[in-house]
This record gives sequence, C-alpha cells and structure tokens, in this order.
Amino acid sequence: MERGTMPGPKPVEITMTEAEAREIDLLIKGHSTPQQIALRARIMRAVGAGKNNAEIARECQVSLSTVRCWRKRWLVLQAIPLEELSVQERLEDLPRSGAPAGITADQICQIVALACEQPEKSGRPISHWTGREIADELMKRGIVESISPRHASRLLKRR
Repeated sequence: MERGTMPGPKPVEITMTEAEAREIDLLIKGHSTPQQIALRARIMRAVGAGKNNAEIARECQVSLSTVRCWRKRWLVLQAIPLEELSVQERLEDLPRSGAPAGITADQICQIVALACEQPEKSGRPISHWTGREIADELMKRGIVESISPRHASRLLKRR
C-alpha cells in the first residue's frame, strides 16, 4: 500500500457479460474509436477483471474519481439491455445542460443546401465557398441572424 493512503471501502464488483466484454475489446482495438471512449473501455475492462479502483487509476493513468465515476455509471446503465444501449453509448458523455443550440435543424438544412449551390449563383465571384463567404451569404439571405465564418465552416465539416 502507498504511504499516506488508507484503504477505502471495497468497490462494488461488476460482472460483465460475454457480449459486453466482446464489445469493450472491439472498442479498445478499433482504429476509429475515439480516444476518450477507448480509455473508458480500458477502465471498464479492468473493472470487469476485478481490479480495484487504485490499480485501475494507476494502470490507465487517470484519477480515482474518474474510475469511480465510470464504475458507478456502468452499474446504472448495465440494467439497460445491450440491444437498447450499446457499450459505446454507455461510455459516451451524457448530454450537458447549458444554452440551447442557437441554430435549428431547419437552418442547418438550409446551410447545407446553400453549400451545395455554386457560389456564382449567389453573385459571388469565387469557385468554392469559404467560411467567410458562406457566413456572409447566410446572413444576407436571412437564414441566420449572425454566424462567424469559423462556426459556418464547422457546421459544414460535420455534415
């Protein structure tokens, strides 16, 4: 035991099904798995192997509170069948509170439609849309009240 630490309560043991363990391994090995999800999958693989929180925190180089958080989250979500909530969905961030989205789904559709048009059709002497040009055109047409060139570009990159 490390100096200055006292053993805490033993963490709740979590038993994983074969299907859960298989999905966790696929996430860890997957080349397209986001790093944050892969880290959480490694944490949960260690939890499933029966390791304690301190061991997992050291192995995965995360804080004890991070391990505790994902152990608790898993316990709550494990009651939902995999057919309804995949392992990856269990390991994703929960929606956060905050200001509502400033751009509606309808506006996004209009932004995408505009990006598919040739700029010349809007009287723009360019061959390809830039963030600044598309932002200016969106405001000119009244699709959005205001938008930065960078935000307009980000919206289009996600589509």
